[in-house]
Amino acid sequence: MDLAAMDRATALEAQRRMLRIRRFDERASKMVKRGQIPGTVHTSIGQEAQVVGATMALGDDDYMTGNHRSHGHPIGKGSPLGPLMAELVGKGTGVCGGKGGSLHLADFNVGSLGESGIVGSSIPIATGAALSSKVLGNGRVSLAFFGDGAANQGCLYEAMNIAGVWDLPVVFLCENNQYALSTPAHTVTSGVIAERAAGFGIPGVRVEEGQDFLAVFEAVSAAVERARRGEGPSLVEVVTYRFNEHSEGLRLGVDYRDAAEKASWLEKDPIVLFRKRLVVDGVATDDELDALEREVDTEVEDAFEFSQTSPFPDASVAFADLYTEPFGPTHLSRDGVQSAEQAHAEIGV
Repeated sequence: MDLAAMDRATALEAQRRMLRIRRFDERASKMVKRGQIPGTVHTSIGQEAQVVGATMALGDDDYMTGNHRSHGHPIGKGSPLGPLMAELVGKGTGVCGGKGGSLHLADFNVGSLGESGIVGSSIPIATGAALSSKVLGNGRVSLAFFGDGAANQGCLYEAMNIAGVWDLPVVFLCENNQYALSTPAHTVTSGVIAERAAGFGIPGVRVEEGQDFLAVFEAVSAAVERARRGEGPSLVEVVTYRFNEHSEGLRLGVDYRDAAEKASWLEKDPIVLFRKRLVVDGVATDDELDALEREVDTEVEDAFEFSQTSPFPDASVAFADLYTEPFGPTHLSRDGVQSAEQAHAEIGV
């Protein structure tokens, strides 16, 4: 894709969102090492182009589901940084009220339906959201992120099959960073992931230059527009690379990645590459891009302060949100309609 085909504001917003992901994850990594986040986090450092290229191809009202490496997905979709950072440290001001943490971010305000540490688990959720879009006729598209490790999960093929049968408006996006934890993808995955789409009669495309925002944006935009026209699902495989370890603080005792391979990928930093493109094509000057970086640094610092000064959830909400009331104040039981209070009493809540 030619950068000239994209307006200046969109191009700069892409760089801003990639920087937000990078700085957010760098801060999160430091917080884990300083004991400010319980457990660990999985960063998207190095994968920003495919995250932002995919999410910016969506409309504001479109749906998205992530995976375990998912701080970047809601950021790419436009979620504010403060509530995301607060969620990492379990604060009540977090996007999930402090109950989700790093692996379970969701922000319905931007169409981010959630993510999970269970490999492949968000794929059926995105497919269900696409079904709701078709039933309601609201024109929304759903995007499901998953990694190369999840590419061999049965739920992906079940989802692609039913999405193909019903022509659901969903895009299945494989973030192929070439390692499922420490397992090289080529040792457990036969053939090309994108080519598996043919078995379900849907388009499949492989983006080799996954560090190029424009290449990802172009491929996913085509899949999104196809879905929006009512032509059904697509599978997009993006080849990318995570610069950090699988999770922060993970010590395996073995170096499973070749040093030359890693060095080669580090030279393909998506943020550096797109910045150079912006300058060479006359979209922005170095001074303007330096100012943009300072703005993002301030945003992340403000988000960190927000997370530190926010209160923890009150004990009174510990059991809130465990059950839903899908039909409002009443819902159906075996004997017909009963009140929510009756239903809660029946199950001991």
